[in-house]
Amino acid sequence: MLRKSNSRTLLAMSHDLVATILAWGMAYILRFNFELPQEYLAELKHTVIWVVILQLTVFWRFGLYRGIWRYASLHDLRRIVLAVLLAAACVPFTFWMFRTSVVVPRSVLVLDPILLVMLMGGSRLFYRYWKETRGRSKFKLAAEPVLVLGAGDAAVSLSKDLSKNPAWQLVGFLDDDANKKNFILNGIKVMGDLESLDYWVKHYSIEKVIIAMPSSSHQQRQRAIKICQAAGVQALTVPSFDDLMSGKVGVSQLRAIELDDLLGRDPVSLDKTGLQELLAGKVAMVTGAGGSIGSELCRQIAIFDPATLVLFEQSEFALYTLEQEIRQTFPGLNFVCIIGDVRDAARVAEVLHIYSPSVVFHAAAYKHVPMMEQNNTWQAIRNNVLGTWTVAHAAQRQGVAKFVLISTDKAVNPTNVMGASKRLAELVCQALQPSGGTRFVMVRFGNVLGSTGSVIPKFRAQIAAGGPITVTHPEITRYFMSIPEAAQLVLQAGLMGQGGEIFVLDMGEPVKIVDLAKELIRLSGMGEEDIKIEFSGLRPGEKLYEELLADDEQTLPTPHPKLRIAQANQADAAWLTRLLEWTAATSKPDVEVREDLTGWVPEYQPYSEGKAGK
Repeated sequence: MLRKSNSRTLLAMSHDLVATILAWGMAYILRFNFELPQEYLAELKHTVIWVVILQLTVFWRFGLYRGIWRYASLHDLRRIVLAVLLAAACVPFTFWMFRTSVVVPRSVLVLDPILLVMLMGGSRLFYRYWKETRGRSKFKLAAEPVLVLGAGDAAVSLSKDLSKNPAWQLVGFLDDDANKKNFILNGIKVMGDLESLDYWVKHYSIEKVIIAMPSSSHQQRQRAIKICQAAGVQALTVPSFDDLMSGKVGVSQLRAIELDDLLGRDPVSLDKTGLQELLAGKVAMVTGAGGSIGSELCRQIAIFDPATLVLFEQSEFALYTLEQEIRQTFPGLNFVCIIGDVRDAARVAEVLHIYSPSVVFHAAAYKHVPMMEQNNTWQAIRNNVLGTWTVAHAAQRQGVAKFVLISTDKAVNPTNVMGASKRLAELVCQALQPSGGTRFVMVRFGNVLGSTGSVIPKFRAQIAAGGPITVTHPEITRYFMSIPEAAQLVLQAGLMGQGGEIFVLDMGEPVKIVDLAKELIRLSGMGEEDIKIEFSGLRPGEKLYEELLADDEQTLPTPHPKLRIAQANQADAAWLTRLLEWTAATSKPDVEVREDLTGWVPEYQPYSEGKAGK
């Protein structure tokens, strides 16, 4: 039954054997007030062998020897209590069943399990305490002192992990809840509120602070970050609440404060039941799957366990990278990787026919404004307009239930070809809406933090190179949100859309790009005297201020607080026919493209040298 090589199991069983004998003997001694009569001493000796065999058998069957003492927990203690109670019940039953003449005092039968739980459970918990604290006083002398902001469940869990880490010495918690002040959590005191950080930083010579407030609002976390900056300490943080709840990461996986934390927003509330109905067990397709938004859409869709996820992407490398990630992150997901161009009607129709998706998310687009403004204007039109029509028309013919177009705030009063092309893509979908069963939904939003081609990766690279950081204009502002938030709201809009709507995401307040640059410099641990900021001037097609709604558009509220519906001008089938005739050309010069766009998009105001877009 027991392998001799398992020394840990043998030691545990030997300990419990001794504990069983001691508990049975001490129960008799306590019963008779330490004056055990001879006849009962003989009875003790006669019964103890039965008790030991019986109780160890029960303990073995309960799996008490499959655990490791240094990780003993309340779960282990609960198993010990249950095993001891069962064994205690079996003892008198066994004596009765075998018709023995032994009469065990009832008080012994009550005292024995109490003493046995104390001996077995106490030994295990003491061993764990000893293992966790052994030598701590030695290696903690060289550990770095650290404070934790927050005194909730995440902070307490973090403190347990920090107590095992020789690199850190947790000196206290700070929390704005006055009721928690002076409380002791896992042996560590709650010393005050967040505003007292500066005092404790100086008192303990602290250089690093950990923000453990994953379930707090982003305003509370931002305030904590600002307090850390004012105190001159480096702030670390625990993973987000969503990541902790999903089990992807643990609370001890600390990371540096990122720009997302400073610009962060409250978590998106999703209609998970509705999304489950939209995606679970269904086939979903994402075009431009290898891009920033496309890949995040794939991750978010995968959570809802679709029958098949079709990844449609032109770039082989981007698709390969995404394939490797999804294969590792979602091992049970059924997905297919499709190389293809959204302008290739035959390829698009073939893929839609084979997989018959019920929903298509069209994220494929050329998005880089200056690059599309010069030398590539016609390619922007062909990809963003003709590509959208090709996929949308094929989806309609295949009977796809919903088609969700990823649009942009640059489609509003566009001053560049990219923005004008995305406005045309919106109009294409609206023109198709009346002629079939497919419901077309468009979603507009601004910039996403860290997306391919955005300013954030560029600024980080410039900081790593020692500067300077180049900003086009001191007044240029943009709307920002995180990639996961944008993807979640796209899914929510796709669920809510009934056909023909343009959903506008709540982007919050616009942010000056120069302020982003300054924050990134600070987050890198340097100052503006170390990394200079230079202004290079607006690039072709670039606006100082982005808008989410055109001047003649209005919005309607939706049940979701972060989504509104834009009431925009629409196009009809005749207009669409003329547009397709225009896009049929193989090439057009940049000047002609910009001139033609003024006719197709009346609000389009082409960029010109010396004229800054507003």
